[in-house]
Amino acid sequence: MQENTFEFVKPFPDPVAQQKYAALVGIDHIKGRLEREAAIMLNPASLDQWSEQFYKKPVELVKVFKNRPPLFIFAGDVGTGKTALAESFADQVARSEGIEVMLYKLSLNARGSGIVGEMTKLVTQSFEQIKQDALGRAGSKAALVFFIDEADALAQSREAKQMHHEDKAGVNALIRGIDSLQGLPVPVLVIMCTNRHAAIDPAVRRRSAVTFEFNRPSQEQCAALLKNYLGDIGFTDDHAKQAAALCAPYDGLGYGYTYSDLTQRVLPSILLGAYPDKQISWELVVEVIKATPPTAPFNELEE
Repeated sequence: MQENTFEFVKPFPDPVAQQKYAALVGIDHIKGRLEREAAIMLNPASLDQWSEQFYKKPVELVKVFKNRPPLFIFAGDVGTGKTALAESFADQVARSEGIEVMLYKLSLNARGSGIVGEMTKLVTQSFEQIKQDALGRAGSKAALVFFIDEADALAQSREAKQMHHEDKAGVNALIRGIDSLQGLPVPVLVIMCTNRHAAIDPAVRRRSAVTFEFNRPSQEQCAALLKNYLGDIGFTDDHAKQAAALCAPYDGLGYGYTYSDLTQRVLPSILLGAYPDKQISWELVVEVIKATPPTAPFNELEE
């Protein structure tokens, strides 16, 4: 494997990923759907078992799922949990299905340095490596996940007037790579994350078996997250609801916090506001929220 092809390759189950996945509070609706979809994609034999258990035969509907392209797109604003989920969900699938899952995260080096033909070569190389690894695991209870973060940088629409020929060739290589993953001896699933879904090439979007939409948390989701992290120090359900009302939307801005705003800015500021000489009070929580505005939403139209 070329050193610059993948940022990392990680096996699952993994206890660190298990904790990371469990900590993703507030997106249970996405996690629940993803668990079912990924289990079917990464362990297709489970569909045959279901069909046999309930209908005593292979039902036609199963073929629809088995013939879908092996691609999921995670789309939404910056800081809404896309990357954290993509890097950890394989642990849940590995545990629930009793299989080993290998996660390959594409290195940003795959975008190349501008040399003609480099991006196409690196994209092609990454898919070839994954296919070789899949072939090498033939007969085992295993599956592979290929994670491409900030996918719009590689899969930008070929309809864009300013797009260079080399970039178009890279998108073509990406599409060919996705198509080539079907029919391998162990299943491979591609996960693309983007905050510019509209910028993704239409041919790539059409291949997505499922597109998961990630939004900023609602008041109920903010309340669940705050209660999860502050409940053990006396933060009640009523406190959580009152605090969430300040978070979504925020002080007349028309938008609220992202999940990363809450976990990387608000909650650490609450802790630091009390450390080292006092307890965290309700008044401190309100003070920090009022002093910490959310990051502005990402504008897909921005260049």
